[in-house]
Amino acid sequence: MPIDIIRDWRDLPASQRGAAAALGAFDGVHKGHQAVIASARIAADRLGAPLAVVSFDPHPRRWFQPDAAPFRLMTPGQMARALEPLGVSRLYLLPFDSGMAAMSDEAFAIDVLVGRPQAAQGAVGHKDGLGLAHASVGFDFTYGKGRTGSPDSLARIGRQLGFSVAVTERIDDTGGLKLSSSAVREALNAGDMARAAAILSRPFAIEGEVVHGDKRGRTIGVPTANVRLGDYMRPAYGIYATRTRLPDNEKWGGRVIDGVANLGVRPMFEIAEPLLEVWLFDFAEDLYGETIETELVALLRGEMNFDGLDALKTQIDADAAAARTVLAAAR
Repeated sequence: MPIDIIRDWRDLPASQRGAAAALGAFDGVHKGHQAVIASARIAADRLGAPLAVVSFDPHPRRWFQPDAAPFRLMTPGQMARALEPLGVSRLYLLPFDSGMAAMSDEAFAIDVLVGRPQAAQGAVGHKDGLGLAHASVGFDFTYGKGRTGSPDSLARIGRQLGFSVAVTERIDDTGGLKLSSSAVREALNAGDMARAAAILSRPFAIEGEVVHGDKRGRTIGVPTANVRLGDYMRPAYGIYATRTRLPDNEKWGGRVIDGVANLGVRPMFEIAEPLLEVWLFDFAEDLYGETIETELVALLRGEMNFDGLDALKTQIDADAAAARTVLAAAR
């Protein structure tokens, strides 16, 4: 059953309240996040409650730093799909707005996570809030205006209001690999896709609508599906071995196609906005307007300039051969 995505904490029916939830931004749903969710799952099983994740849209960092460079690791849709295999049945994507930004830590816990009686609404027992039965958080979880709330303060409020709290301590993977969203970004910035995938437990992937480009690739027999990066963190620019998942509908059936992609601004034909330009192997159909998801499996080389189209085409052929080899070995 698809995960239930709920985009508010007010006026919820009883059927959407009372979960055991993991709280946090969960950008990437990496192994550290997965440990927090596993803690919530233990509580959900103990309480007989639905397992949920409570996150925010937009990301609080975007709210407080509207001019910050792009940093996201996934879209809300990707987050939902990453949560499904973990047993999560409900994703609360709470709107992070001026009202929430101004809430004290105590107000957030009381009003949002639990809910106050709303007698003025004329319904006996009706409440705003999520009515959580349990909250699991990471060791570094903060909340409330000025980030004054901590796991300890949440546990104290939980004891007062009747919900349990569990705290997951920092976990490092074997070899001391730090499990954090910032560590994923560091790996992507360095083009170390294997390290990023090890932290995420899957390859980093960019999802977006296929848009029209300058169609120059078609002139040399290399048609590409072009996707804008939006608020995704910019990995190292260069050429990648890729796997692209087509829409899971009647026409495309969620097919996964190997390919090679340029991510960046193309020094030879420079563009103002970086693009992901994917050449799907043995595929020649029109994808304009479709939403695709492309895994960046391995960085093959950095961006380069060329003397002309012939030299470019020769290098693209070499890149395609290298990508096929890498992808065959990664199966």
